[in-house]
Amino acid sequence: MAKPTTETINLPDFPVTIVRKLAGNFIHDEISLKEMVANTDKGLILYFYPKDNTPGCTTQATEFTAHIHDFDDLGYDIIGVSRDSVESHEKFIDKYDLQIPLISDTDEKLCQYFEVIKEKNMYGNITLGLVRSAFVFDKEGKLTHAQRNLRAKDYTSRLLSILAP
Repeated sequence: MAKPTTETINLPDFPVTIVRKLAGNFIHDEISLKEMVANTDKGLILYFYPKDNTPGCTTQATEFTAHIHDFDDLGYDIIGVSRDSVESHEKFIDKYDLQIPLISDTDEKLCQYFEVIKEKNMYGNITLGLVRSAFVFDKEGKLTHAQRNLRAKDYTSRLLSILAP
């Protein structure tokens, strides 16, 4: 079981665009995460990352893909979220053969809901950016683990050890 969190975030009930590749074809689903979890017997790992095709984000996505069966065995689906377009996600999925779906949050509605857009200081310039974060929901849709400002490298191994019984 995941370590408890003090945050109390519910799965949102507004629709999001999920991009996935099945049998060589891209599928774009419009569904609320709350509805999605309610219609499955699995929990959900929702992770936010800054940008497709960047080193840390690629590391994280490929590690989640490499361990997708481990998370499935523990009863979790995994979805990545960034502000990139559907087209960018398709290219990212293709380039790295990602087996996890990605949410295109170009309007930042989901990012704002989870409060992962924060001020960042890049070489003295203050900008608004997405803070790499992960949220784990059980099969009832209850948030059981949250981590913000996480390191991409080896995060999947750290999360697996947290979720392992």
